[in-house]
Amino acid sequence: MSDAHAPLRVRGLTKRYGKVTAVDGLSFGVQPGLVTGFLGPNGAGKSTTLRMILGLDRPTEGSATIHGRRLAQLPDPIHTVGALLDARAAHPRRSALDHLLAIGRVGRIPRAEIDRLIDLVGLAHAATRLVGGFSLGMKQRLGIATALLGDPGIVIFDEPLNGLDPEGIRWARNLIRGLAAEGRTVLFSSHLMGEMELTADHLLVIHRGQLLADQPLTTFIEAHTTAHVLVRSPNRQALADALRAAGLEVDESDPTRLVVPRTDTARVGHLAATAGIELAELSGHRDSLEDAFLRMTRPTDRKVREP
Repeated sequence: MSDAHAPLRVRGLTKRYGKVTAVDGLSFGVQPGLVTGFLGPNGAGKSTTLRMILGLDRPTEGSATIHGRRLAQLPDPIHTVGALLDARAAHPRRSALDHLLAIGRVGRIPRAEIDRLIDLVGLAHAATRLVGGFSLGMKQRLGIATALLGDPGIVIFDEPLNGLDPEGIRWARNLIRGLAAEGRTVLFSSHLMGEMELTADHLLVIHRGQLLADQPLTTFIEAHTTAHVLVRSPNRQALADALRAAGLEVDESDPTRLVVPRTDTARVGHLAATAGIELAELSGHRDSLEDAFLRMTRPTDRKVREP
């Protein structure tokens, strides 16, 4: 599906506050059936972009549409798009159940569905407790339930993993991926790079309000990281000499092993075997999403876009 037919589209989206440009001409589409990760340093414009998509901030220029319409023009928005932007938004003097019932009335959500969602997010034991006494992780779970109230086809989560313990993070990751597997359109921002790498299928990367990348997660990592081989041998110097003689670069800064960039284990192992050199370790590695992201957002890096 092309961006022109994406359920969620942003075109030339710009937001200025006086002389400060928070979001600068963003254009992208978010496709169904994928988890689209939204990455950027603090202050990059992620939350402002999400607020404009949801009609909470007015763009200075450009548009954000859902099925071709602004959110305010949708006939039944709660059943079209759900969002978690701030887990602390629920009234502290309401119980979790009352919070969901109040919002559910707007969308004519049956009580049975509300009970199902409370159970889904693991809050059945705390449904009648006041939200003001919830931990941040419990508030996140309530926010996720709120986003799913109308069974929307589009879901937007801004930092949904904040405050969750490791078990909760795994639960949220499986839930987010499950929503995409059902064919929903999922836009998910997080500063937890390891979780983004485990959760996202596609990435949108912004920096200083501008789009730097719009491409599959694997493509992004391959484009902005390098593969390398770690190898250890009792005959360290002989191995280093043999690898260099074959035209490979060898980093000897680690006293315990050699680092050989831009190659693979098959080639290093073949060269060692040909030279009759014993190996004690041979493993291939690639830099992480965090490494790729930090390279991409350095001030000297140029924009990289992929439709």
